[in-house]
Amino acid sequence: MAGTKEQHPKPAEQDFHDPYGHGHSVAAWVAVVVVLIGSLLATIAVGFGINEYLWLFIVGMVIAVVVGPVAGKVLGAMGFGAQPHSGH
Repeated sequence: MAGTKEQHPKPAEQDFHDPYGHGHSVAAWVAVVVVLIGSLLATIAVGFGINEYLWLFIVGMVIAVVVGPVAGKVLGAMGFGAQPHSGH
């Protein structure tokens, strides 16, 4: 028809099946960000001189190795983790 716009159907969105919910939760994102912050602090300590900033290196490593994973587990236990999908 003249003067009318043709409407094309949108392509079907792909349904990705991720049974584990990798990275799709607040708990996962918080854990990753905290680990990255700890790694950044440890890297800064090494860059400025590990001898003078040993304390900053230790703080960064404790944040990266202990606080990040614990924060992720705690948030996951509080219900902010990936929700399990029903099986096949």
